[in-house]
Amino acid sequence: MKTRQAGIADIKQNPQFSVLIVGAGVNGIGTFRDLALQGVDVLMVERGDFCSGASMASSHMLHGGIRYLENAEFRLVQEALAERNRLLRNAPHYAKPLPTTIPMYKLFSGVLNAPLKFLGLLDRPSERGALIIKLGLIMYDAYVRGDSPMPSHRFHTRKQALDKWPALNPEIRYTATYYDGAMPTPERLCIDMIDDTEAMEARAVALNYCSLVGIEDGKAVLRDEQTGEQITVQTQVLVNAAGPWIDIVNDRLSRQTTFIGGTKGSHLILDNPDLRQAIGDHEFFFENDDGRIVLIFPFGDKVQVGSTDIRIDNPDEAQCTEEEEQYILTMIPKIFPDIPVDASQIIYKFSGVRPLPSSGTGFTGQISRDHHIETVEAENRVPFPILSLVGGKWTSFRAFAEEVTDTVLDRLGRTRSASTADLPIGGGRNFPVRDEDQYRWAVTLAGETGLSVLRLRTLLTRYGTRAGDLARFLVAEEDRLLQSLPDYSCREVLYLVRTEKTVHLDDFLLRRSLIAWLGKVNSPLLEELAVIFGGEFGWSPEVCSTEIERAKAILAEKHGVRL
Repeated sequence: MKTRQAGIADIKQNPQFSVLIVGAGVNGIGTFRDLALQGVDVLMVERGDFCSGASMASSHMLHGGIRYLENAEFRLVQEALAERNRLLRNAPHYAKPLPTTIPMYKLFSGVLNAPLKFLGLLDRPSERGALIIKLGLIMYDAYVRGDSPMPSHRFHTRKQALDKWPALNPEIRYTATYYDGAMPTPERLCIDMIDDTEAMEARAVALNYCSLVGIEDGKAVLRDEQTGEQITVQTQVLVNAAGPWIDIVNDRLSRQTTFIGGTKGSHLILDNPDLRQAIGDHEFFFENDDGRIVLIFPFGDKVQVGSTDIRIDNPDEAQCTEEEEQYILTMIPKIFPDIPVDASQIIYKFSGVRPLPSSGTGFTGQISRDHHIETVEAENRVPFPILSLVGGKWTSFRAFAEEVTDTVLDRLGRTRSASTADLPIGGGRNFPVRDEDQYRWAVTLAGETGLSVLRLRTLLTRYGTRAGDLARFLVAEEDRLLQSLPDYSCREVLYLVRTEKTVHLDDFLLRRSLIAWLGKVNSPLLEELAVIFGGEFGWSPEVCSTEIERAKAILAEKHGVRL
């Protein structure tokens, strides 16, 4: 990956790009990647770190959205399922099959949900019973028959379910298990795509901590958030991929829009060994009494629970409140009534705003999760069209990016030359999926580097086959394990700082690793990391202290982690 300094130098040397993308969440990054594959010169800027907004607040699922069938969003479900399977093939290091189980308490409930909504007589669905879930799963399987690497759904009787999951609520009548995908580290998937993109196209530049602040003489004005320096760039097309901030970005370009009506989704990560053991390797997916979909998700040795769906005006104010905490915690006993759960078990919380279209729908769960492009055409002051990317799901980002790229290519008078449909992502390239193949991969590299097979398998899990280059970096000079977190070494951290445009301590803790998510941050670790970062960037002791305080403040205010 190009260094951040090299990217800024590139812009200053030649400030003309065919396409400027504002926002480096997954939709922006997917579009960046697809455009570069077509040989288009493209600049992508993000006011914070890559994948630090809505895309970081994902539920960590890759799914078709079985509940969208009830809204007759058949195209969306079919597309998302196809894209789920592509990600399982193209990014097997970060996308894994996820068995998902639905507990059911009723047989016929919910049969009239779809027709009543069609007639405008229902906006908040009643509880879905076994019959309607069975019909939905039959359709779900049919969409990907012959193209899915995972088995079809299965129904279980009450006895079968309780034999398999003894802690389940004994009042259930059935359970159904189907397969979707798990994506525990979406932030790393984004980093992989940026790395691939900058390697394939010389004039593909991605800059974090660089914001769009306005327009001047028909040129976009950018600000380096690290230095305050302003840079103007000229473009033919601007892609607004700012997610819930889309209308704010358009306003900075003197174009007032009301495209976004986002809703806030909050999740908790719990350290509850009994609950983690109870769910095993399955996600549990069910409805709360208010109709809100709930998920209990295996997240390493911890448990993720969510989520909420609350309208919000300012996406910068999104954080998980105490009321949301209690709401989420009170949902768990519906499925596992005898497992004690309380706020003391929360080790991390996160919240983000879904970039949904502006809607007057009363029940937020009924707002479409589909994606589309809103276009504001060029005019005198803004001599380039603005394509705003509204909506979308993490799972279907590639398809959305393809649609955006085709639209941009048409605007530029160019044609598509390649597809991302079967393009491996980062460390998913030549990834050994089977356990025995992973072992052989590690043994071979152990012979080359002298690192242990166990260490190399850990690196393979974290970075896919990119772990090969990292391993060679580790042994190029003397290395040692971190005293406060021996799962990592000093040179492993240095590699991520040096090669992934890591700027702040929180970038590493939240988006280059799962350290904060899994409750592994402490003050001694921050001190150790500050020494590594400071050595690379030439930080003074005062800057190191400032960085530590910045990380502590973000962890406390946004994620409930107090050190």
